[in-house]
Amino acid sequence: MGWRRKNFLLQVFVYGTLKPGEANYPAYCADKVINYQEAYTKGKIYHLPALGYPGMTEEEGKVQGFLLTFADFSALKNLDQLEGYDPQRHLSDNEYYRQKILVYDSSDKFLAEAWAYFMTFEKVKNKGGILITSGCWDHSFK
Repeated sequence: MGWRRKNFLLQVFVYGTLKPGEANYPAYCADKVINYQEAYTKGKIYHLPALGYPGMTEEEGKVQGFLLTFADFSALKNLDQLEGYDPQRHLSDNEYYRQKILVYDSSDKFLAEAWAYFMTFEKVKNKGGILITSGCWDHSFK
């Protein structure tokens, strides 16, 4: 029996404008997502007031968001474009960088290993980032 590649699902953890109900969800996710659920991952989240959206950093803490499941990987290219990420560019030349993370539900049960977009702490600081102590961002932040 020969080896055959499976059609894997794409899972992405979102915490800002890509969450259901937020500004970029309709254009980038609504007709492509086959499932979503509330979730969290490790990190810290900052509101970027001049930009109107958040950035997540790799620090100790808890960031609340959603685990989105897409039918296929084609959505990742559009998400990369939105997030200003190109894997061929140097880290400092990207707005965000993408990496795999562990995602959990509210009862601390492991859900998945998923892609997420992070911002370097230096970028957050340069953009006037304000720590969101609750770990949860929404469009009402000013």
